[in-house]
Amino acid sequence: MDWTTTHDLDTFLTAAGDFLRARPAEHTQLLGVTATLAASGPAAYGDRPPRYGWWPGPDGRTAAAFVWTPSRPPLLSAMPGRAAAALLDVLAAGPEPVGGANGTRAAADAFTAAWERRTGRTARLRTHLTLYRLGEPAPPDPAPRGRARPATAADRDLVMDWWGEFARESGGEPSGHAGVVADRLSYGGLTLWEADGRPAAFASRTRTVAGMVRVGPVYTPPELRRNGYAAGASAAVSRAALAAGAGQVLLFADAANRTSTALYERLGYRPVGDHRRYDFPPAPCGTGDPSRPLSS
Repeated sequence: MDWTTTHDLDTFLTAAGDFLRARPAEHTQLLGVTATLAASGPAAYGDRPPRYGWWPGPDGRTAAAFVWTPSRPPLLSAMPGRAAAALLDVLAAGPEPVGGANGTRAAADAFTAAWERRTGRTARLRTHLTLYRLGEPAPPDPAPRGRARPATAADRDLVMDWWGEFARESGGEPSGHAGVVADRLSYGGLTLWEADGRPAAFASRTRTVAGMVRVGPVYTPPELRRNGYAAGASAAVSRAALAAGAGQVLLFADAANRTSTALYERLGYRPVGDHRRYDFPPAPCGTGDPSRPLSS
């Protein structure tokens, strides 16, 4: 059983869409990214075209999938360990260096273990996130000063700046978000919390896919923190997701950050799984890279 890869999103969704939608919480990242790509085009996450792939199980139906957008590590679905090892072989044979892994804990761990065996190097755990699902919504207590409002095109530059700052603080890519921000503005997926007549925090949500919406990112500038603004924005964007018809509202939080996890739990979110992102360090200068094939 071999991986099939393509640069065509429609071909990928025809082959793997049902598999991803059958477990929308587990595959929330892949569903969200492909929905953005479908709405905004292949340049939503960068200039180089995304790569997609799927792997058949013993019955011939898709049992694993990945999405690889430029400048980011491959985004992995749930997959058996043997599929993860086979995927590394496929991606390492391509022109792009395999810079890491991102996905459910089991899939990311298996892919990373295969890379470490192949290269003899040690990967770095970049983020360990807990996936939460909204149960019974609860308002912030105490209620923060101010109010929520939808972000508009006039707020684009502010949101871009704050999105970049969020990425820097959380270990993500600080640039390359223009397409995603434009897409979320187009359907009302960005909410600002205003206090004293000025924006004080923002929260975002994905499109509804397979009955699921994911909240995030949520950001408050450092000088405005500890005022409850993030709680207000998070609660407002969660209500907006429910109002838009979402059957499941999800979000990721840093498993080591008890401040943020406690906040989301107070708002009614409950943990449902773990996701990890690894970075793969490049080979030392002059040694070559054993994760890539030798030219003949």
